Amino acid sequence: MEQLPPEFLTPGSSSFADFLASYAPDRLPAGRRLPGADSAAVDIPHGTTIVAASYADGVLLAADRRVTLGNGMIAHRDFDKVFPADEFSAVGIAGSTGMAEEMVRLLRLELEHYEKIETVPLSLEGKANRLGTLIRDNLGPAMQGLAVVPIFAGYDPRSGTARIYSYDITGGRAEEKGFGGTGSGSVFARGALKKLYREGMGEDDAVTMAVQALHDAAEDDSATGGPDATRRIYPLVYTVTEEGCRRLPDARVSELSLAVLEGRRGRPDGPNAPLS
Repeated sequence: MEQLPPEFLTPGSSSFADFLASYAPDRLPAGRRLPGADSAAVDIPHGTTIVAASYADGVLLAADRRVTLGNGMIAHRDFDKVFPADEFSAVGIAGSTGMAEEMVRLLRLELEHYEKIETVPLSLEGKANRLGTLIRDNLGPAMQGLAVVPIFAGYDPRSGTARIYSYDITGGRAEEKGFGGTGSGSVFARGALKKLYREGMGEDDAVTMAVQALHDAAEDDSATGGPDATRRIYPLVYTVTEEGCRRLPDARVSELSLAVLEGRRGRPDGPNAPLS
């Protein structure tokens, strides 16, 4: 009977990435050989823009659907950029789409592996730290144009609180208060969020705010795609509450997005922020 390799039987950390680094380091993104600086340039698909916001029941992540290639060419119009990380967290990806999807899969394995080894789920802050480590391990590829800069959001059932974490390409982590964003259009989206965000918002108001923010980003950033009623392409929205992580039904997102588009017929720049 064939025996398992010793790496499978040696006690170690509860990190799947650490295990893979010892058993098959070439399977990790950072362990792969990349083209040298003198290699021919290759256009890499990039995705933007992601926003996150806390609301009365928890937290949401919303993203446009556009992926661009090279000098602004649209590669995909209907791409998913938000994914569940586990039952109570989700991650939105911006940057090199292939590397980002792989990082999400590795994060999911990290969280599953930890729970199997330790028999308890990792804390919300621990999940955010693990993602930061994966980003830091990707620094080499990031310096060669394969950067991934996600945003992470989750709900802590033990404390009943929701949190949002943003990152830089070195894996540096910062907790956002109320709302956050990443991607090339995030500077415009955050400007809209800053004006429209209110603590304790209901779900529909929070989703509408996120759609407004993505619409503003699309108007000033060519890499961001706004709601497209002609093709019936609307933002992707996930919520994370005490009931878990779920994707908001497309029918509901399209309904709220169409209401935003209709409202902008009379006010193209969007709603004014209410005076407090």
